[in-house]
Amino acid sequence: MGRLFGTDGVRGKANADLTPELALAVAVAAARTLAEVDRSHPPLAVVGRDPRASGEMLEAATVAGLTSAGANVVRVGVLPTPAVAYLVAETKADFGVMLSASHNPMPDNGIKIFAAGGHKLPDDIEHRIEAAIEAGTAGWTRPTGAGVGRAHDLLDGADHYVQHLIGSVAQPLTGLKVVVDCANGAAADIAPVVYREAGAEVIAIHAEPDGLNINDGCGSTHLDAVREAVLAHGADLGIAVDGDADRCLAVTAAGDEVDGDQIMAILALAMREAGTLTDDTLVTTVMSNLGLKLAMRREGVNLVETKVGDRYVLDELRASGLALGGEQSGHIIMPAYATTGDGVLAGLQLMARMATSGKPLAELASVVTKLPQVLINVPVGDRTVGAQDPAVLAAAAAAEAELGDTGRVLLRPSGTEPLVRVMVEAATAEVAQDVAERLVAVVRTASPV
Repeated sequence: MGRLFGTDGVRGKANADLTPELALAVAVAAARTLAEVDRSHPPLAVVGRDPRASGEMLEAATVAGLTSAGANVVRVGVLPTPAVAYLVAETKADFGVMLSASHNPMPDNGIKIFAAGGHKLPDDIEHRIEAAIEAGTAGWTRPTGAGVGRAHDLLDGADHYVQHLIGSVAQPLTGLKVVVDCANGAAADIAPVVYREAGAEVIAIHAEPDGLNINDGCGSTHLDAVREAVLAHGADLGIAVDGDADRCLAVTAAGDEVDGDQIMAILALAMREAGTLTDDTLVTTVMSNLGLKLAMRREGVNLVETKVGDRYVLDELRASGLALGGEQSGHIIMPAYATTGDGVLAGLQLMARMATSGKPLAELASVVTKLPQVLINVPVGDRTVGAQDPAVLAAAAAAEAELGDTGRVLLRPSGTEPLVRVMVEAATAEVAQDVAERLVAVVRTASPV
């Protein structure tokens, strides 16, 4: 069996790659593996999902697998990923399972597993789960009788999560009008309630999931709809989450995009002012725009960079005890309130900063001047060429020297495809495009398809 877990759980087309049989096998292996951590009691698992139609099927298989392995299950129904992680911690469950493919289109689905406390599984536990799946029933006896797990529903899980989020802001959002694009996803019932109860006037769009329309031309990966609604309603801002609401992007009153880098900058300065930005440090990935780095340097905020992926940001936040991190794509992580990226929370905190400062979003976001960025995916025969080929390395070094402090170069292999991603930032779009195209030519020569 190849590597089953990717950077964010198990993903695939539902009922083709990700079948009920696979979901059951993952659930059994997870229960067996995580039960070994504490044998003093039957393991307790929280299971939630986004509203994809296939989630109903995969939830049934997952619950069957968990209970067949002796785990007790609390079903929380359709909730955002960060809500499921929060409930794992609140119920003191041994682990949790979220069935979602996040921002992916409807035919896909996924299985995310949280450890106790609502944290993402470490790599070694994922490897042990994969080994248990491969081993099958060898050396294992299924429980019978009273040893079979039980399942019940937690009906007020959403209420607990809503109150938790509202408790994260000290000042009402009175006077703010927000459009929230719920992506016809897991936050359709949650986000509008949170923002209204926090005091904002809310216009909710794409908040009618039918199991088939999640992420369909809406949400954080399609900002045109929220932009148009903000302009039509004269709103102060728009917030767009993705299908499982673990990320968000925003738009200003004029309809201009505010990405994850700008959201992080706004929140970092707010937290530093409040004395809650630990060590005056923000955690980002190498994909964050150089404009963020320059802005934080100017403002006296330290940056720690990680590899691409919110799990690496989370690892650094936990290891160093830091208070804020995230990705350009809109995963914003605030460990004081969440153990994973939380789009509804990030939107709430963004509006709280607007309320306390009295400044419009456009003015707050202007702290970051984004440099033009060009990203080209280059098909290659060997995706390690960007990190190992002497000619490619020499060309990248020459490009960096040419750009100096006015830009940067990043070459990295795709984690899933035979591609090298060539990213160049520069003072102008023309320079960025020219440098990127020259590097692409070198990469293609070094490793033709």
